[in-house]
Amino acid sequence: MHYDILIKDCKVLQKKADWAFLDHGYIGICGNRIASIGLQADSGTYTCDREINGSGLCAMPGLINGHAHNGMTLFRGLADDLPLMTWLTDHIFPAEARFVNEEMVYWCTKLACAELILSGTTTVADAYYCMDGACRAYDESGIRAVAGHGIIDFPAPGVPDPACKIDVVDQFIDRWYHHSRITPAVFAHSPYTCSGETIQQARHLAKKHNVPFFIHLAETKAETSLLPVENLSPVAYLKSLQVLDEQVILIHGVWLSETDIDIIAKHHCSVITCPRSNMQLGSGIAPVEILLQKNIPLGLGTDGPASNNRLDLFAEIDACAKLAKVRDLNPVHGMAQTILSMGTHMGAGGLGLDDVGLLKKGQLADIILLNYNVPHLTPMYSPDLLVYSGCGGQVQTVLVDGKIIMENRKLLTMEIDNIMAKVNDLANHIRKNKR
Repeated sequence: MHYDILIKDCKVLQKKADWAFLDHGYIGICGNRIASIGLQADSGTYTCDREINGSGLCAMPGLINGHAHNGMTLFRGLADDLPLMTWLTDHIFPAEARFVNEEMVYWCTKLACAELILSGTTTVADAYYCMDGACRAYDESGIRAVAGHGIIDFPAPGVPDPACKIDVVDQFIDRWYHHSRITPAVFAHSPYTCSGETIQQARHLAKKHNVPFFIHLAETKAETSLLPVENLSPVAYLKSLQVLDEQVILIHGVWLSETDIDIIAKHHCSVITCPRSNMQLGSGIAPVEILLQKNIPLGLGTDGPASNNRLDLFAEIDACAKLAKVRDLNPVHGMAQTILSMGTHMGAGGLGLDDVGLLKKGQLADIILLNYNVPHLTPMYSPDLLVYSGCGGQVQTVLVDGKIIMENRKLLTMEIDNIMAKVNDLANHIRKNKR
C-alpha cells in the first residue's frame, strides 16, 4: 500500500460505542481522505511520501468550532464587562461601522485562523460581514470553513444600502460555492435586527443555494421584549415565520422553554452553544442536557473574540461539560464523552458536514496530533481527560484535507509575525480615533 502521508505509532482517538484510545496505532492518508487506520502491528507492507512519527502523540479528529465572528479579532478586549445590548449598541456596532472593510476582515480573519489552528480547530463556522475577505484568509490558511455572510436591516460593512443586502449575499454565495474547503452560508443576525420579512428572504436565499442558515436566537432573557410581536418567544416567532427546518442553525439557545425545545426538535434544527461567551456577557447557561435528551444536534462555538476572548475550543469543551452540571446541580449531566462529540462529529453534523469529525476510513483527513506527555495529561486513563484537562497549547501538528498546515507548533501556511503586525497597525488606528 502507498500513502501520501503515514502517521505511525500514535495513540488514536476513535468513536465506536464510546470514545476510546487505540494504542500504537497508525493512520494512512491518500489524497484528502483517511485510507487506512488501525494497529501499527497490522499496518502491513507500505510505502509513503511522508512519514510522521506519532510517538507520544494522540491523534484525534480536528475540533469543530460551530460559531465565531473571526473578523472581530480586531476588537478583542475593546469593550469588556458589559451587558450584551450595551456592548453591541454602544461599542461594537459603532466600531464596525467605522473600521470594518474587506481588507480589515482579511487580516483579522488570518489572525483568527492562526489561533484556531494553533489550538486544534480544523473547521470553523464564521458569521460576519465583508466575507470575501474572510474566505481569502480561509483559502490561504488551509483551514475548513462554513462562511456565513451577515444580513441585517441597517447599513452594514460592505452593504451600505440595506435594500441590497440579499443580492450582496446571493453574489457572495455564487463566488465561493464550488470551493473544496469553504461552504458559503447565510447569516441573518437576529430577530431583533432583522424584520420578519428579511428573515424570510434570507431563509429563501439559503434554500435557493442549498446552504446553511444561521441566526442568533434566545441569547438573553430580555430578547423576547425586543421582538416585533408580543407573547411569542424567539423560537415561536421563527416558527410563525415558517423558516425552521433541518438546515437552520440556531446560535446560543440559552433562554429556551420546554415548548421551544419541542419546536426545535420537531423541525430538526441544530443548536450551537457558546458557553464562555455566554458567561462573559452574563447571558446565562444553555439547557444542554435537555437539548441532548431531545436528540437535537448540538455543537460548540467560541463566539467572537470580542466577547470570549479566546478561540480555543478545548476551553469551550471543558466549560460546557462543567456548566451543564452547575445549571442542573447534577454531576452526571454534561458527560465528557457527549461533550467531546459536540466538539467533533456531532458539531460537524449540525453544520451539514458529514465526513469530518471522526477518525475512520473514508473520512476527510482533518487530524490533530496532541502531545499527551505533559503533567496535566498524566496519567491518561480515558478520553475524558481530554475534556477536563486538554488545552490547545498541547496541539503539535494539524492536518486539514490531507495537508499538513502546522507541524511541531510551526504554522506552514502563513507568516504569523506579519499578520500580528498588520492587526496591531489596525488597532493603533482605533486607539488614535478614540482619543
